[in-house]
Amino acid sequence: MHLNLKKPIAIFDLETTGIDVSHDRIVEISIIKVMPDGSEDVKTQRINPTVSIPAEATRVHGITNEDVKDCPTFKEVAESVAAYIDGCDVAGYNSIRFDVPLLVEEFLRAGVDVDFRNRHMVDVQNIFHRMEQRTLVAAYKFYCQKELTNAHSAEADTRATYDVLLAQLERYPDLQNDVAFLAEFSAKSRNVDYAGRIVLDDNGVEIINFGKYKGKKVADVLAKDPGYYSWVMNSSFTLDTKRMLTQIKQRSINR
Repeated sequence: MHLNLKKPIAIFDLETTGIDVSHDRIVEISIIKVMPDGSEDVKTQRINPTVSIPAEATRVHGITNEDVKDCPTFKEVAESVAAYIDGCDVAGYNSIRFDVPLLVEEFLRAGVDVDFRNRHMVDVQNIFHRMEQRTLVAAYKFYCQKELTNAHSAEADTRATYDVLLAQLERYPDLQNDVAFLAEFSAKSRNVDYAGRIVLDDNGVEIINFGKYKGKKVADVLAKDPGYYSWVMNSSFTLDTKRMLTQIKQRSINR
């Protein structure tokens, strides 16, 4: 089984200092770049997060502060990572909710403008949950009949994710071997920002997806409550959420 690709796809996994997309940092990134002819290239890089890695995070992925003290920071590798995945669709496990938003935050901190909104994003976990309701370890055993013995190593998890995706295509006739279809199938919502604070309704209108204005049109909220924009910009929302809200605000001004 090979993925039917019209352009390369970058399947990736992150190990991080925690699970807060706004504040946590990458300590390891692994990418399998799969070409339309089926050839693969793998790059794995440990990252100095410039903050202390909590003990609870180390217990998950096994990476310590000592392990990364001499590694490059993400800012130092951001441009090369961006160039490596340029022109690629992307895939991962729980990537739409976590890995992509956190990676974008790291790019923005580094001053590198990478936007995945014009790319297909395939989330293998969402496919799995729609079909079977399992974890990655269980998915690997279920689909591939193998034990994932090195879970929470970025490269092992990335390889397992790729193997599971191929096995899903083998198992389910209804799944089209097409990245655009898989991206649509594995998407849970129509997010405007990666964190899902702003979403599109059925008519393609931006809607607030949290707090007291949940379900309200963003443009209406900005017009009726001018202080709302400043509150978001000065709060601990992701840089990407702030960027998208700014774009909507600017668009409203220019009308």
